[in-house]
This record gives sequence, C-alpha cells and structure tokens, in this order.
Amino acid sequence: MLSGLTIRGRCLLAAGVAAGICALVLDERDLLRVSAFVIALPLLALVLASRTRFGIAARRQVVQPRVPVGTEASVQLHVTGSGRLPVDGLVLEDNTPHALGGRPRFRLDAAPRHGGTILEYSVTPTLRGIHHIGPLRTRINDPFGLSEFERELAGRNRLVAVPSVFRLTGLPAGSGLGTGDDGTTRLRSGHGDDDTMVRQYRHGDDIRRVHWKSTARRDELMVRVEERPWHGGVTVLLDRRSAAHRGSGARSSVEWAISAAASICLHLHQSGQQVRLVTEDGQVLTGGAGPSDGGHDDDAVLDALAAVRSSPQRDLVATRDPGSGQELIAVLGETTTAAVAELTKLRPQETRSLALLLDVGAWNGENGGGFDPQQTARRLRAAGWTVVVVDGPGVAISDVWQRLCRETTAPESEVAT
Repeated sequence: MLSGLTIRGRCLLAAGVAAGICALVLDERDLLRVSAFVIALPLLALVLASRTRFGIAARRQVVQPRVPVGTEASVQLHVTGSGRLPVDGLVLEDNTPHALGGRPRFRLDAAPRHGGTILEYSVTPTLRGIHHIGPLRTRINDPFGLSEFERELAGRNRLVAVPSVFRLTGLPAGSGLGTGDDGTTRLRSGHGDDDTMVRQYRHGDDIRRVHWKSTARRDELMVRVEERPWHGGVTVLLDRRSAAHRGSGARSSVEWAISAAASICLHLHQSGQQVRLVTEDGQVLTGGAGPSDGGHDDDAVLDALAAVRSSPQRDLVATRDPGSGQELIAVLGETTTAAVAELTKLRPQETRSLALLLDVGAWNGENGGGFDPQQTARRLRAAGWTVVVVDGPGVAISDVWQRLCRETTAPESEVAT
C-alpha cells in the first residue's frame, strides 16, 4: 500500500514519525499533535487516490495490423471521459516494444464525454515478428503530489511485421512450373518396350533400380522410375537452422532466406500453383491438400513466416519427404556434405528440384570460413539439383529468381556439369 507514496509523501511521512518520536521523548503534546497531522496527511491522500473512480475510458485501434518490416503503421487511441471527476493534465503512455520504437506519451488537457478524442501515433517495425502494443497506462496523483497510482486504460493489440516481399517474374522451365515440358511427361517419354518408365542414372540412385535392357540399348546407365501419385503443386523448403546462417537482426542471412521464401510462395500463388511451405525438419508451416485460395493463402504464408524462429538444430535431417510428389524449391544456408546427402533423399526423383544456396559468410564479412558454396553447389548439381549461389546480402531476390529461371532452361546434363 505504501508503495503508492511519492518521494514527497514518504519524506513527509518520515518527518511525521520523527516528530512523533521527539514529542514522546520531550513530552511535548503540541509537537505530538503536529506529528499526527503530518503522518495522517500522506496516508489520507494515499487512501483517497487508490479508491478514486477514474472517469476516463480508452480503446486502441491498429489501423494496419499486418505490415512489412520497415513499413510505417498507424495506431489510434480513442479516449472518452466517463466520470464526474476532472481528467485534465493526465499523461498517457502506451507501452510499445523496442522493435517498434520509443514509448509514445500524450498529455491529455481534456477528455470530451461526447465523441471523445483521438490520439494518433505511428510505429515502424524494424524486426520481423508478432509484436504486442500495450497496455495503455496513466498515473493518478493527489492534489498535493503525495501519492501516485498507475491505471491501465487499454489492453494489448497485435501488430504482425511480415517479411519483405519482392515482385518476381517468370517461372522455372522444364520442371512442371514454367513453359517448358512438364517433368512427369519428360520422364514418361523415356520408357522402353516393356512400358517401364526410365531416366538417366543420378548420383545417389539405388543400383537395384538400374534397368539393364534400356542401359544396354542406350549405352548409359538408366534407372526405373516408380510411378507415384501426383498430388500437384510446389513445396518450398526453408532452411532456418541458426548454425547454417550468419549475421544478426534484420540484415542476417536467415532473414534474407525468409524473405526469399515469402516472395517465392506468393509468386507461385499468383501463378495458380498450390504451395506448401515446410522447414528443414519437416515442419509444415502452411499449405497442403486442397485448392489454392488466393489472398487467404498469401496471408497464411506471411503470418507463418512472421512467427517463424531460427532452429537450434545443427544438422539437416531428412525426417520426412517434404515434397510428397510435388516440385521442390529449397532456400538453403550453410550446407555440409552430410546435408547434401539428406537433401538427395528428400528430392522427388521424378522431377527437377531447385535450390537457392546462400554464401552465408558474406553476411558476416567472412572469407570462406570453412564453407565453400561453389563446391556444395557442384555436389547438389551432381545429385540432380538446379542450384543458384547467392553471393551476399546485396543481391536482389528478384535477380536470383531470374538466374534460377535461366538455369532451368539448360539441358539437365549441362546443369549437372
């Protein structure tokens, strides 16, 4: 209870107690009366201030509840007077997280009872995530400044800072996404006389799947392709491992990867594709069976990526097949030889898989740092991937996507070299 006293009130209370002690020692009744008054005054002010019914109401409205990182959002406070006591001179403070800037403060000279007043301020999120604004608080003082109490006027509102999305053009060819031949059709066109679907041998294929009749006829290793049900659509794989990325804050490599995944998902949605977004450990963030729902799918992707956090998992492990018969596009950080082997298990053998491989050392100013993205890219290409290496944070996502589209126009044997 006494915690509501201000410094002035505590000093006055201490002076009253000291005067009372002196009055008892000196046997001064007049001093004792003064002491009783000095002690009673801050205590009376404390009780009155704590039980005062506050005559003001407020609510908060976030005008743009979902904005990209670095974009300004407007917040409105609707304040209305609702009691008989005067509310002039109150200071309102809205609690905002550090990522949204400083705490806005307003001095309320008057609160009209009819219609109220609107206080407006803006916030600019510097970090992706789900931020909570509030509560809105004010402080109530007694007329003598002896006590002070904090009152909450409005609760919390949510502001979603989604990753930046960049406009992409074109689609990869030859993988069922672009204007080239559909990947499934390309595979079917190579079957032999016994109506077996075959394709060229790729590194990592099981030797037991070699189709010897087609191999003898073509003078190169050919393997059988087990026909799997086609579920359609595209799977975007996001590598969010903290050990696979460098840098910090909004300019880290993981934020670049998240922004790239968001841009790719939204671009494929606009192209009429059904998209599923998964992480390196097989967790499905959004998407799945069912028809695409345009803007609703876009919002789901952005909300999921706004909330995603880096994973403490050090290694990329093929816990499940993320493709489920779909095209696969992976956005990768630092990828070891063991991770390449896991990715080889993940990729659908019937289709061409695509990868954006980040040279994460460039995000930290490292030269090499033990990770050679070009060597990793060669291993992935040998395993059947189409790979584009991202050289650093200054590379535009739209330019990387264009490079990936150009890579897919090359013959598969040429890409693998």
